[in-house]
Order: sequence, then structure tokens, then C-alpha cells
Amino acid sequence: MSRIGKKPIKIEEGVEAKIDKNHLEIKSSKGALQLTINREIKIEIKENEIIVSPSRKSKQSPAIWGLTRSLISNMVKGVKEGYQKKLELQGVGFRMAVQGKKINMALGFSHPVVVDIPDGLEAKIEENILTISGIDKQLVGQFAANIRALKEVEPYKGKGFRYVGEHVRKKAGKKAAATTK
Repeated sequence: MSRIGKKPIKIEEGVEAKIDKNHLEIKSSKGALQLTINREIKIEIKENEIIVSPSRKSKQSPAIWGLTRSLISNMVKGVKEGYQKKLELQGVGFRMAVQGKKINMALGFSHPVVVDIPDGLEAKIEENILTISGIDKQLVGQFAANIRALKEVEPYKGKGFRYVGEHVRKKAGKKAAATTK
């Protein structure tokens, strides 16, 4: 039995859910998200709740049951409130700028790095903090991870992209190692 899958999902005010065969659509004023439901799972909308249950007993159905419930819960929260990730860029000479649907970055390479912002996402830059926001949790998280992978934090000086609030452990350099002997 799935503990997560058993919990009903409350449909917030202003959010509309609709099931059509094996497709679920969640809408609000912020946008709409769709999900294709696995045939091992059954979804019902009762009053202001979405109830997820397995339609047959198999080895995979408990895992898919909990996963589907979490995906639907994330969709409901996304269309109601939205998601955001904040990345901080540290380093001398590193710069970012949003130009239309592109982010132009100088990251210490011989060329500027230009990244297209996917549809459904917004990017804002305030000082050295890049804020990525949207209604799809997976898309926001994946885009933030892709940006971070362009220039990950190096352990000696701490230069590069990091999530706001992320603690980066710094290593001692060669000088510190040589003096301790």
C-alpha cells in the first residue's frame, strides 16, 4: 500500500480539474498542465478532491500510485501558486543579462554563453541572483539545474552558480597543505 497515494488531493479555489479517458488537465488563471495517466491507476474527482487509487494489483502499481499522486499534487500547487528557483552567480567578471527569451552570460569562457528560456518559464535577474519561475515544477527544476551545470561552484574560491542558501564547502589550497607538514 502506498502511504502517499492514499492521501486525497484538495482542489484549491480557482483551480479546475478535468479527466478525459487517461488524460488529466488542471487549469487556473496562471495556466494549464496535462498529465497522461498510467493504465494501472484510476483517478476520480469527488467534490473538491482528487482521489488516486490502483486499478489492478501488480508489482508496479504501488510505486506508480504514489508517483501519480505526487505529480498531480505538484500540478495543483503549480497552477495555484507556481514554483521558483533562485541561483546566485559569484565570481569576478561573471555577468548575466536577460534579453527577450534568452539569458546572455559571461562565465569566464572565451565566448559568451547564450541560453534560451523554455516556453512557460520566466527569468529575472536582480544583482547577481537569477530567479526562474513557472507553473511546472519539473521544468523549473530542470532548467535551473541546466543553468547551474554551465559553471558549477568550484571548491577553492567558490566561483560559479549556486542555489541561494546552498552551503559550499571550500578546500584548502596547496599553500595551506604545505605549511601543515
